[in-house]
Amino acid sequence: MGETFAISKYHDADQIIKQLDNLIKQPIHTIRPDKLQDYVENYFNKKCAKSKAMIEEAQKVIPGGVQHNLAFNYPFPLVITKAEGPYLYDLDGNRYYDFLQAGGPTVLGSNPVSVRSKVIELLNECGPSTGLFHEYEYKLAKKIADHFKTVEMFRMLGSGTEACMAAIRVARLATKKKYILKMGGAYHGWSDQLAYGIRVPGSKWTQAGGVPRNCFRYTQEFFPNDLDDLERKLRRNQLRGGTAAVMMEPVGPESGTRPLRYDFNKGVEALCRKYGALLIFDEVVTAFRIGMSGAQGYFGVSPDLTVFGKAVAGGYPGAGGLGGKKEYMKHLSAGIAGGGKHKKALVGGTMAATPLSCLAGYYTLCEIERTNAIPKAGQFGDKLTAGLQKLIEKYHLPFVAFNQGSICHLETVGTMHFVINWRKPWQIPAVIKATSERKKEMEHMGAAYMAEGIITLAGSRLYTSAAYEDEMLPDILARFENVFQNVAVKV
Repeated sequence: MGETFAISKYHDADQIIKQLDNLIKQPIHTIRPDKLQDYVENYFNKKCAKSKAMIEEAQKVIPGGVQHNLAFNYPFPLVITKAEGPYLYDLDGNRYYDFLQAGGPTVLGSNPVSVRSKVIELLNECGPSTGLFHEYEYKLAKKIADHFKTVEMFRMLGSGTEACMAAIRVARLATKKKYILKMGGAYHGWSDQLAYGIRVPGSKWTQAGGVPRNCFRYTQEFFPNDLDDLERKLRRNQLRGGTAAVMMEPVGPESGTRPLRYDFNKGVEALCRKYGALLIFDEVVTAFRIGMSGAQGYFGVSPDLTVFGKAVAGGYPGAGGLGGKKEYMKHLSAGIAGGGKHKKALVGGTMAATPLSCLAGYYTLCEIERTNAIPKAGQFGDKLTAGLQKLIEKYHLPFVAFNQGSICHLETVGTMHFVINWRKPWQIPAVIKATSERKKEMEHMGAAYMAEGIITLAGSRLYTSAAYEDEMLPDILARFENVFQNVAVKV
C-alpha cells in the first residue's frame, strides 16, 4: 500500500494567484473599527485581564513583552497556560481553537499523552541533556532516513534556522561554489545571509534590519513560478564563481502563501542538475505534515539536502536538522568519524540532539505513522477551507481561502502577495507602504478571530491537526462568520 499524503487534490496555482492579484487591487476589507473596539473593550480588556496585566509587567524586562515573534498579537499577547489536542487555554481560563499549532509542528495536536508519557519516563531516568550520545539520536535519524529516500544521513540541530545555515555551508564545501539562490519571499530562518528577499519577492535587503548589505554579496533571489528567471541567474553565476545551491520551500514561500505550480519543483530540479547546483528543500513545515516522506515524496523530487524543523522534535525544543546524501553529509561528520580527507563545516550546538528532543521526535513520528495523522489533518484542512470559501462567497468578500492539505491560508488583505520590481524603483515606496498598511489590518483581523475563540498564525494562516474532529467544524465556521459579517471596506 502506497503512502497517503495530506494533499488530496493539488490546487490550481494559477487560479489562486489570479484571485490574489485581484485581492490586492481591491480596497482593504477589514473588521469594522467599531466592532474591533468592542472586541478590545469587552473581550480583551475584560475577559483577558490577567494576560494584559502580566504582559504589562513582562514589557519591563522583555522587549515587546514576548520572546517570540509569533506570540505578539494585537491588542496585546495572550498568556497561554495549557495546550491540549486542538485547544489552547489562557491565563484567564478562556479556551481557543488552536490553528497556530506552535507554528506548525504539532501534527498530532498539542501535548499528546502517547509522547508525553515517554518524555516523562526519560526525565525520570536520564534528564533532558547529557552532552553525550543517546540511543534516540540513532533511532530518530534511522526513522527519518527510512521515510526519506534522499536522506542517507541526518544531523540533528537546534532549530530550522541552524539547519538552513548548515545546509549552505555544506553546499559550498561540496560544490566549491559561492552563490546561493533562494526563492523570493521565502523565510529560511534569520541568519544574516538568508535574511534576503524575505516576505516580499524582490525585496532584497529591505526587510533585513541590522544586517550589513555586504552580508548578501553571495545571496540572490529568484521569483516563484519563474524558471526563466532562475535559469538566467544560474547562467550568469557560471561566470562569477558558480551557484552552490538553490534553496526553496517546495509548496511555495511562507508555507505556500504564494502557491507554486505542481510541476515547478521538477523544473527547478532539472535546472540544478544542468548547472551543477545542489537543490536544498526547506521542509521545516512540510516534513511530516504533507507526508511521511515530506513534500518531496508528494512531488516526486529528489533534493540533495533537506532542512528539517518543527515536527522533527514533536513540538519539543531542539527542532531542527539537516539530511542528505552521504557524499554531502560527510562535511558534517564529528571528530574523525567518516574517514577520508574532506573539509568540515563549522557547525555546532551543545543543546542539539538532546535525549529529550530525539526521544520526543522519534515517538511523535511513530505515532503520526501509526494513527495515519497526516491525511486526517489534511482532510480537516480541506473541509475547513471549503467552509471558509462558502462564507467568503456568502458575504461577497474579496478574501482568498486555499490549502495544501493541513496548511490552510485565509488571505484577507494579501500582504505577502506584493512584489518589488527593481526596474521600476519609483514603485518601491508605494509597495512598502501598502504592505505595512495591510499587515496592520491583518493583525486586526487576527485579533477579531482570537476574540471569537480562534488562534491563527498572523491572522492569515491556519494549521490543522489530527486532533480536530468533524463535529467541531460547524462551531469553528460560526465563529469565523461572526467576524466576516462585521467586515467592511476600510475608509
